[in-house]
Amino acid sequence: MVIQRHCLSFSFFLCVLSVGWSPPSTTYPAGLQYLMNLDYLFVNQKIELLQAFTGWETKNRYTITNLNGETVFYVAEESDVCARLCLSKYRPCEFDIFDQNRQQILRIVRPFRCDSCCCPCYLQTIEVYSGSTLLGSVTQEWSLWRPTFYIRDASGEPVLTIKGPILRFCIDVSFKVKSMDEKHRVGVIQKQWSGFGRELFTVSDMFGISFPRDLDVKIKAVLLGAALLIVSTA
Repeated sequence: MVIQRHCLSFSFFLCVLSVGWSPPSTTYPAGLQYLMNLDYLFVNQKIELLQAFTGWETKNRYTITNLNGETVFYVAEESDVCARLCLSKYRPCEFDIFDQNRQQILRIVRPFRCDSCCCPCYLQTIEVYSGSTLLGSVTQEWSLWRPTFYIRDASGEPVLTIKGPILRFCIDVSFKVKSMDEKHRVGVIQKQWSGFGRELFTVSDMFGISFPRDLDVKIKAVLLGAALLIVSTA
């Protein structure tokens, strides 16, 4: 695991040199300083019993934990009940991310969008904010075979690409985070097997996110938003 982390960081360093990116910013939005020294996070969706037994869509809740299992962030969805009933997982919503002091540090806005290989337009997108400041966005790109996303900075320029699996019904579901030229692997968003009962009888998922420790904090925040987008539309 330690060797893998060092390899990812070294790969990211080579990627910066080859693509010509600017060095990671040493400044960060208020509340995100904890992300400076992290290279791995887990997104744990809380089991909603009402949704499990009735099939009715409820507001999603998540906890974000580190490698030691310690909760570092809380995520709460804000959405309209009619949108949840009529539009299901494609509903427009916002995700508020709070630190351990219950202070909001991030806001993720997801409008109503489609998600189909047969629909090349109006695909999934989210915007990640710190207060009123846009940090970046995630846009789904049309692909016939596999889910594909771009990580974009605050100016809208794509800086990373995410390639999902062709088959999404396996135990090991990985979304590879790569440089825009796809020559360098930067990280991964991976679904964690949570047990047969939980997988079969609930819609609750667990995802892990890995990225270089020295990746810009704002891009780390956008990658966290990408993981929430993938979890909420899975």
